[in-house]
Amino acid sequence: MSLEDAAVRELAALSGRAVPLLREWVGACPRLGAARALLMLATGAGLSDEVLREELVVAYRDAQAAGARSASLVYGVFLHTHRQFRLTADHLVAHFARWPGDEVASLLLDAFHACGESAYRAHGDVLVERQYALAGADSWPWAGRLAWTRAEQGRTEEAFELAEHTLARYPRAGLAAHARAHAEQELGAGPASTAFLDRWLAVDPLAVQFKHLNWHAALQSLACGDFADARRRADEVLGRADVGMRSATNWRLLLAGQEPAGRCDLDHVRGLLAGPGGMAEVFHTFNLALALAVESATDDLEALARQAAADQRPDYSEVLAPVVRALAHVTAGRPQAAVDLLTGLGGPTGLGGQVERIGGVRVEREIVQDTLARALIDTGEHARAAHLLHERVTTRRHHTYEDLLLTPPTDSSAAPSSPGALPWPCPS
Repeated sequence: MSLEDAAVRELAALSGRAVPLLREWVGACPRLGAARALLMLATGAGLSDEVLREELVVAYRDAQAAGARSASLVYGVFLHTHRQFRLTADHLVAHFARWPGDEVASLLLDAFHACGESAYRAHGDVLVERQYALAGADSWPWAGRLAWTRAEQGRTEEAFELAEHTLARYPRAGLAAHARAHAEQELGAGPASTAFLDRWLAVDPLAVQFKHLNWHAALQSLACGDFADARRRADEVLGRADVGMRSATNWRLLLAGQEPAGRCDLDHVRGLLAGPGGMAEVFHTFNLALALAVESATDDLEALARQAAADQRPDYSEVLAPVVRALAHVTAGRPQAAVDLLTGLGGPTGLGGQVERIGGVRVEREIVQDTLARALIDTGEHARAAHLLHERVTTRRHHTYEDLLLTPPTDSSAAPSSPGALPWPCPS
């Protein structure tokens, strides 16, 4: 296998070996624009905008000399790394029309979901289906991409089968492993899923998804009631920079009446919110709100809700603001107010509809439904809460977590015992 093929394969697999191979490829072929662009795609998040732009301008110039396909790919990388996701998506439509089944260009397809618009997401899903059909079932990058698409569409059985199909052809296919984790979340696979993820990650501890797949494993441990393992993974794998995943784990633990893992530093969270990226993306801001909720920082949540409500971007003012305000109500012991806000926003399921606009993927948005279910229980509306989680409880093999969400508090007058505790005690 050539150095180029190995580098592209490892990048598509989300392997820890990708960046070293890309650097070696660029060193061997310094005037190859595609190589430089793919290195920027893999490492650009750690570069300044100025350096990133300079590198990609050089890459595009060199790619033009190599031909139209190379130039088109590099231009797509330029748009994607500069977070011009709608323009990236539009460019990819034209690129795939000219070069159907291009496996390298498939690395940019998350741009369709990153746009944050349902029409773009739907168009991207159709594009993936079409390219998979053109490339054929033996193309593991496209099979893995379709598995991921099916997982996000909620077509769980198809996603699982496609993920297994992909992994049978290339066991290190990272997107397929991730799609399988999402499918198994919907199935409530529990220990079977954590065992698979641990085996898969043990082969490549530097894998791009190492932390995120450990977070998925923590969710499976929550599902089957192994709260110590969920806390262990959060404490041992998720560091200071992983505020979103740590907070999402801890908020679920608290909702189920369990002790959380190690907390985030509240001043650090405040600093992130006040920084230039704090309000840059709605899902990122939502994760920071979860961190505030874990700390029962009601005043901070109310201030953030006011800031989001005044934002000119509809996703912030119409969706994020009421969700953050609902979190503030929960931490202040006002569950009925939280119920009113979340029910009005998300409809009868607490997911879908408006809540999709908060970003992320299905399992990440599910925490809004969890919060609504717990607030319903705390207001005595047990039947509504049970209806809310009925599909999850009846379709997931392990659902200890959902059972605890539906467990009434043993003492409704109990006060929080620590700054991060919720207004309800652990179920007995």
